[in-house]
Amino acid sequence: MSDRPRVILSAFADEAANHKTALEQLSVMAGIGLRYYSPRFIDVNGTGEVKHVVELDDAELARLCDLHDEFGMSVTGIGARVGKVKLLDVDDGSHNVFVPFDEYLAGEVADTIRVAATLQTKLIRGFSFYHPQGTDPAEHIPQAVEQLGKIVDACAEAGLVYGLEIEPNLIGETGELLAELCRQVDHPSMVCIYDGGNVAAQNKTRLQVLDELRDMMDYIGWMHIKDYTIDPSLTWTGAVDEERLKNFVPADIGDAGHDSLLRELKDRLPELETRMVALGAPGFFLEVEPHLKGGGQFGGFSGPDGIGVAVRSLCRVLDYVGIDYGLRDFSDIQAARGF
Repeated sequence: MSDRPRVILSAFADEAANHKTALEQLSVMAGIGLRYYSPRFIDVNGTGEVKHVVELDDAELARLCDLHDEFGMSVTGIGARVGKVKLLDVDDGSHNVFVPFDEYLAGEVADTIRVAATLQTKLIRGFSFYHPQGTDPAEHIPQAVEQLGKIVDACAEAGLVYGLEIEPNLIGETGELLAELCRQVDHPSMVCIYDGGNVAAQNKTRLQVLDELRDMMDYIGWMHIKDYTIDPSLTWTGAVDEERLKNFVPADIGDAGHDSLLRELKDRLPELETRMVALGAPGFFLEVEPHLKGGGQFGGFSGPDGIGVAVRSLCRVLDYVGIDYGLRDFSDIQAARGF
């Protein structure tokens, strides 16, 4: 038995499916050896109607649960859109939408909680609201904290954890800002989600990307894995044109430096795993979201081949830094056969 720290591997399955069908997504996830995935955009019945998972009706959710049993898959967390709306009703030239917060809490947030409970996951991935373009995100922390606190209260009441992802253009676009949001919300059911690709996409150096992980390490709940090759023609102006981000790469290639990031994580993993297990999760997740064939504001695509490349690349980095992980093996096949 290895005494090395261990992570659980997961992926956004819609990135792997050409047509976004549930059968495609779960087949690829099982085929590359994963036991966990996060649903986002999905065509449950194979009719050509793709919905966000939060929009599925009761019959579609029941069908998806049956497919989970068939393929031996469990849900890591809901790949939610919560918090990807404007904080203020201000015309700032962006196409982001504003929804009055009470309406948002009773609609999108409540629907996300319902789906998380039905799919038997404890985790919801979310965001920290768009501040008006051209303003300092730090100026908007008080209002963001107030609204995030109500979202987290609703999640906690349902026994769920709200994970706040680092992402450009949002109030929590840096590790320092994300940690400050967590510090001020001050609730055990709110954690941070680190994503090195989302930091490198802001034209930040390998050292800056590592520093931002360190800034939020005390609050981290799980990590997304994608990397980015900095495009010298894209100057960081305070906002990222998300539709122009075409330089995402596997974890063993890009400018984020996942060998350094995961080495930094390694010593803290036992503590982080203990925290997440206490919150009801099965462990500490590394979730692949590679965007190898394109990425935008609400999702990305890698194809069945790309998701395999991304997972194998992550495994190579984990082997290199000395972190254990589990993929399906013959014992899973024997268990499915009743041996």
